[in-house]
Amino acid sequence: MPKAVKFALAGVSAATLAHFLPTAASLRPVRARLLPSLAGLGAPGHLALTFDDGPDPASTPAFLDALDALGWKATFFMLGSMAERAPGLAREVAERGHEVGVHGYEHSNHLRHGPLWVERDMARAKDLLSELTGTTPRWARPPYGVLTASSLRAAHRNGLRTVLWTTWGRDWRRQASPRTVEHDVSATLVPGGTVLLHDSDCTSAQSCWLSALGALPALAATWSEAGYTVGPLSEHGTP
Repeated sequence: MPKAVKFALAGVSAATLAHFLPTAASLRPVRARLLPSLAGLGAPGHLALTFDDGPDPASTPAFLDALDALGWKATFFMLGSMAERAPGLAREVAERGHEVGVHGYEHSNHLRHGPLWVERDMARAKDLLSELTGTTPRWARPPYGVLTASSLRAAHRNGLRTVLWTTWGRDWRRQASPRTVEHDVSATLVPGGTVLLHDSDCTSAQSCWLSALGALPALAATWSEAGYTVGPLSEHGTP
């Protein structure tokens, strides 16, 4: 094989490795141990509550009312495509004191796309959310929590900080219930953790958001007993 061809193949292999290598951080135990900032570990007495995939007129208002009743604020990682369909709701989330983060414009796995697509998608979502809410987002979370080199590069170029989660409720499943969501969140909860739930079923099982919503009172009781305060990422003390 000619040397030029060997060098070309080596370059392709290196680029492919660089693209896929960050996906190791998508594994929760790996990032919690090696990349605590990416995992969303913050002050030990605080839990960051985050929601993905909204805003959704069919479900997000119920979460806003439930959070008001609990006295909690959260970070909503919004899809630009959803915000564009419900601009008033995206604005309302921010007006009610919650933080808005970028989940991309489309809910598409970054492993399927190159750097230019990812950067454009993230910029489109960030610009739209900034316009709708009047506040520039600080945080980014890629769809499915799948990181690539393109994800990290796009976030950096858009002035966004990438954060995933330390525990989730697996509320996107058809078989999820308030009880399973509470159990799954509690099973891997750590002091200073970031909790992932969903305020929309636009990319998951129909009406599964009811499981997350129904789990909030039980989670509130458990966290209160443990002495945790609950809030958005901006109050979390993430290093």
